[in-house]
Amino acid sequence: MSKHEASGPSASRRGIQSVETGLRVLAALAASGGPAPLTALGVRAGLSPSQTHRYLQSLVVSGMAVQDATSRYDLGPGVIRIGIAALARLNAFARAEAAMQRFVEETGRTSLLSVWGEAGAVCVRWYPGRPAVVANVGVGSVMPLLFSATGRVFLTFLSAQEVAGPLAAAKAETATPPDLEAIRASVRQSLTAESDDTLFVGLRAMAAPIFDLQGRPSAVATAVATAAIPRGRDAEVAERLRAACRDATREAGGVWPG
Repeated sequence: MSKHEASGPSASRRGIQSVETGLRVLAALAASGGPAPLTALGVRAGLSPSQTHRYLQSLVVSGMAVQDATSRYDLGPGVIRIGIAALARLNAFARAEAAMQRFVEETGRTSLLSVWGEAGAVCVRWYPGRPAVVANVGVGSVMPLLFSATGRVFLTFLSAQEVAGPLAAAKAETATPPDLEAIRASVRQSLTAESDDTLFVGLRAMAAPIFDLQGRPSAVATAVATAAIPRGRDAEVAERLRAACRDATREAGGVWPG
């Protein structure tokens, strides 16, 4: 084969196909909802185990995937950074960020912003308050659908089809699932969800939606507090959180209920 042939259109196409195949494996990881074995990812991506292994190893080396102690694979920090960078370029997300930064400055409450992904509600921004809250939650964390304030807001305002996968997984992990209709009715009425000691002992949270033009939650804003922070201002903080979400919704052209 000549040098020209080796670097010609066919070689270029092989390179493009390689990228496309790698993206298929990455998409399979994203759709898995959590750490998954090589064989399952290969089936989802339509590749043989040996092909899947080669691409996964390349993704691990590049930081786009990680392999845990049980040899299962999951999305890596590189993907999270890319996803967050993409979100930051969206006008609606920029409005939400600005609103939450003002909220934290005014209330002192540690807060986070979450968006909906393949695995459920994913934290994409963390804003330390005064005093800062130390918890095993941060950027990239998936918030429990049934027992976190964040998850309950998404559960209420997303369609049944959108939450079907994460909801089935959450129910399978829970001996006694909560009353879903009662949760939805409460959140719809107050536009706020609350959790107290259900995620971490001594940690309470309140969450509110930021809606897009179709009335779908483009993000959920959550304020958290520890037992060391008095509860006396919680009602005021909840009202300020709803106001921040309402302002972010309207500034981005979304539709706020009422």
